[in-house]
Amino acid sequence: MARILITPRSLTAAPPAELGRLRQAGHELIFSTAGQTPDEAELLRLVPQVEGWLAGVEPISPAVIAAADRLHVISRNGSGVDNLPLADLERRGIRVARAMAANATGVAELAVGLCVAACRNLPEVCHGVRGGGWPRPKGREIEGAVVGVVGAGAIGRKVAGILAEFGAKVLALDPFRPDLGRLAGRVRYVERAELFDGADIVTLHCPMSAEGAPLIDAPTLASMKRGAIIVNTARAGLIDEAALVAALDEGRIAAYATDVFEPEPPAAGGLAAHPKVIATSHIGGLTDESVRRATDLAVDSLLQHLGEACHVAG
Repeated sequence: MARILITPRSLTAAPPAELGRLRQAGHELIFSTAGQTPDEAELLRLVPQVEGWLAGVEPISPAVIAAADRLHVISRNGSGVDNLPLADLERRGIRVARAMAANATGVAELAVGLCVAACRNLPEVCHGVRGGGWPRPKGREIEGAVVGVVGAGAIGRKVAGILAEFGAKVLALDPFRPDLGRLAGRVRYVERAELFDGADIVTLHCPMSAEGAPLIDAPTLASMKRGAIIVNTARAGLIDEAALVAALDEGRIAAYATDVFEPEPPAAGGLAAHPKVIATSHIGGLTDESVRRATDLAVDSLLQHLGEACHVAG
């Protein structure tokens, strides 16, 4: 049967039982270095002779795809594909499958937690109490705040629903404006300027633009309310980092709470070390439930597509 490469950090560190279905189907599993994001050199070493690939968020270059001489399918254990050279994959006829919405609950709950942490200065308070102090900074409430949700996909809608239940006035920005369903009447679609100019909290749940330009640049930061909070559980490149640091230093942005960096892990002493940054280590989808759902969907896709490839070859 097929050789399948497994590279997501969450699966190589502690391979879950869901991968057993691949072995039961007769496939051979090849793992990248446990618990680490593989670099290009490691991928170039592993991809030859691989027919299926269960991939994570690691950057995959055209050179890696060129070396994958037998690859039929890449199955993501998430929904994002901006780490893939899609044009090269299309030219080769390599299929791309995604585990849509599998980690939506985990990421949404973390985003809401980061909103609360930023509003109540939780890292500062925790650090102070742990060190023997008794800091009591005045926080702010989400109830009554204007929250801008950028991206109304599965994750963004979950975040919008939770924050609406908190009593926030929720604005949404999405070029496709998907049906809000039960959120209709509690969440309102707006244009870009209204969201960024009016929001007390902005939370990002969208992909990068095709051009790769940041969504939030210096002019956007300048237009936002003084003291606004930005939460990012989507992509580090959505924000111009240099402009963000300047806005944090000047106090125009009160806090930046993020689960994503470029590169990962971030350089020591960089953005993650800023006193107004709340940093987590890309753990949004790292829950037992999210990993199980995503792995199941990714395995389903591999079994389906590799079965079809074997049928065609036969």
